[in-house]
Amino acid sequence: MVEWWRDAVIYQIYPRSFQDSDGDGIGDLRGITRRLDHVRDLGADAIWLSPIFTSPMKDMGYDVSDYTDIDPIFGSLADFDALIARAHDLGLKVIIDQVISHSSDKHPWFVESRRDRSNPKADWYVWAEPKPDGTPPNNWPSVFGGPAWEWEPRRRQYYMHNFLTEQPDLNMWNPEVQDVLIGSMRFWLKRGVDGFRLDTVNYYFHDAKLRDNPPNRKHTGPDTFGFQRHIHSKNQPENIGFLKRLRALTDEFPDRMMVGEVGDGGQAAIDIMAQYTAGDDRLHMCYSFEMLSPEFTAAHFRRAIQGVRLGAPDGHSCWSFSNHDVVRHVSRWEKEGADPVALARQAIAMLCSFPGTICLYQGEELGQLESALVYEELTDPPALRFWPEIKGRDGCRTPMVWEASAPNAGFSSGKPWLPVKPEQAAHAVDLQEEQADSVLAAYRETIAFRKARPALRWGDIEFMKPAEPCLSFRRVHEGQELTCVFNLSPKPLSLRLKGQAAICGPSHGGLAAGRLELPANGFVWLEGQGLRLGR
Repeated sequence: MVEWWRDAVIYQIYPRSFQDSDGDGIGDLRGITRRLDHVRDLGADAIWLSPIFTSPMKDMGYDVSDYTDIDPIFGSLADFDALIARAHDLGLKVIIDQVISHSSDKHPWFVESRRDRSNPKADWYVWAEPKPDGTPPNNWPSVFGGPAWEWEPRRRQYYMHNFLTEQPDLNMWNPEVQDVLIGSMRFWLKRGVDGFRLDTVNYYFHDAKLRDNPPNRKHTGPDTFGFQRHIHSKNQPENIGFLKRLRALTDEFPDRMMVGEVGDGGQAAIDIMAQYTAGDDRLHMCYSFEMLSPEFTAAHFRRAIQGVRLGAPDGHSCWSFSNHDVVRHVSRWEKEGADPVALARQAIAMLCSFPGTICLYQGEELGQLESALVYEELTDPPALRFWPEIKGRDGCRTPMVWEASAPNAGFSSGKPWLPVKPEQAAHAVDLQEEQADSVLAAYRETIAFRKARPALRWGDIEFMKPAEPCLSFRRVHEGQELTCVFNLSPKPLSLRLKGQAAICGPSHGGLAAGRLELPANGFVWLEGQGLRLGR
């Protein structure tokens, strides 16, 4: 039997922005439970919840102050249990975020740890002596800007934070820390969760000698983090041993899984994914930021897929085009003259044709675009600090739109934590339910097509050779062959086709006189053996 996660469609829910049930302007667990039918009707197999744990919300829940409780803005443990029960009744698995590389500075563990150097939790976080001149122990930067070190006068030491100063890094070199984190994950497994999404999975360990990172002389971006090659501050070999402990935990419970977020790109990400998913005693799968980039070329998608399959042959890939950290993919990839609806349809067709697990981000099934916000509307720390050069993540986190004519498009009866603008409300679910050719209809139809085709779910992949802007490949499984062809251009494309072929599924293209005609951002699935394409 194939494990459920190997070909799953996972739907990411950003709880603050999915559905508010009590009018405070913030989405909650009861709201999610109310809207689970929408996810089921889409054809998803599982939901992934971004953090819902107790938190001061300095980084919207990615700063945890209690790993075994629900933040009151989202509800209660009883609400969580009700969500689990309803999801399972609908046939949906539930995956929850685990942010265990760091905690909130308000977590009782850190409150005790920072007090002095002799308390029971003194070594639960990463502490270091200053240099003789009082400066931080090394050159490591924070992802969110500035040094990765903050001075604590009570201990007369620096503590490490890869992200905000309010997010101190836990010391994974301490076995007690590993034990307590594993215990908190066991708590949720016993409560019925089906898996974990591990945030920043390659940040768990740091170099014990605290050596400086070397420079990255190729960096040209506006951020300071990219000026270094982070060979000492993350990606340490000791990570593997901890991942094995996590796998042993999940293996105690039947049918559970873990997917790790690798915060790197390019060959470095592929190498890490290979290490973290090798064999059957580490992570079940990983994903990187490769397909969350602005690049939209056939060469890029081919390189990303082949890189993982060749570089991590024992691993299992998980692909997504959008999430809560990046500009929505239709806005990111939209070229001059492109139709965003055609681009959204093509995106789900591509994603459903890729090998491995796929992940959707709430609102993309509506063809949702990035929200344009002004500075006064922002909540995201990097944007508040570096605006306007860095726009931040709020634009992709604005609320889900359900009913176009309702206040705040049906998200909340109160003032939303981020605004619902008319441009976003125009994509509302109720409007698209009435349109047979809507993006929502395309998502439902395409996901259903994928589920009906074993070649798309489990087949091998073989790339074909037409030049840009054509992405084409075969998916083959137990004698079934499906050729997938995508025109990544806002202009029509005509290709010569050799072989007997028939178009199937919700394709957008046609066959005429031995040629395959694809409209702007068109795509087709072709049945037929040994098909060839050319100009």
